[in-house]
Amino acid sequence: MRLGVLDIGSNTVHLLVMDAHRGARPLPAYSHKVDLRLAEHMEDGNRLSERGAARLREFVEEALRIAEDKGVEDLMAFATSAVREAVNGEEVLARVKADTQVDIQVLSGQDEARLTFLAVRRWFGWSSGRLLVLDIGGGSLEIASGMDEQPDVAVSLPLGAGRLTRDCFSADPPPADEARALRRHVRAEIARSVGNVARYGQADHAVATSKTFRQLARIAGAAPSHEGPYVRRVLRHADLVGWTDRLAKMGVRERAALPGVSEGRAPQLPAGAIVADATMDLFGVTQLEVCPWALREGVILRRLDAMPEN
Repeated sequence: MRLGVLDIGSNTVHLLVMDAHRGARPLPAYSHKVDLRLAEHMEDGNRLSERGAARLREFVEEALRIAEDKGVEDLMAFATSAVREAVNGEEVLARVKADTQVDIQVLSGQDEARLTFLAVRRWFGWSSGRLLVLDIGGGSLEIASGMDEQPDVAVSLPLGAGRLTRDCFSADPPPADEARALRRHVRAEIARSVGNVARYGQADHAVATSKTFRQLARIAGAAPSHEGPYVRRVLRHADLVGWTDRLAKMGVRERAALPGVSEGRAPQLPAGAIVADATMDLFGVTQLEVCPWALREGVILRRLDAMPEN
């Protein structure tokens, strides 16, 4: 059957259409996304502005038209940290549902980590042993570890690249003292979770998902996206350390000119690199393998698992 997933993220809103069947590998059929940047539409004590709410409704209406054109039989919609943390998030989603009949479910940070972990497990399989999965979003950092399809531990921290850029940097490039202060803050936050994750055992395979990690891997020498999803891509911590310092000293135009870096993501790449560097260092990870599947695929896989067998 043809399934659609509508992902309302802090940076991007994304409709992914996939051909999927129980017991089979989901195959992407169509993708449509817009840099809506809902996190930047917050005002008056973390309220999503009327403009932000209107743009979200417009995108949902557009996604519905596309889904119909593409023959989608089942549309699943979810929202992550920006809507989750907005004090009027439920009100905005209720209005969207009233106007469009699309029921957008709000995922908790732990749900994000668990569903992403499921996607990574299915991609790499049981032979990978204990997985450590890291994902840097616009609003949060997700960490999960486990041997099975459900992780033993799933953690979500408010360390998204967009959030930190907005809250901690006053200019671009960021002043050196602000970059150092962010580094201290990020490491202190992550360090609180290391023991809770590490007590389950050393990971056999450390994996990264998310656009931030993919872009960092690309500028550090990984294969470009046009070579396809089956090319092995890795991010080595030794390479990342040097790039973390360099990115913080570059202007946004210089970063956008780097291979694999989109113009929309370039402003938040220094903060993303600081989070990636800290996470790899504190968890003792020398190398991450980039997984092409992440949260959206996890949502689809969970939906397929819940379907009755024919």
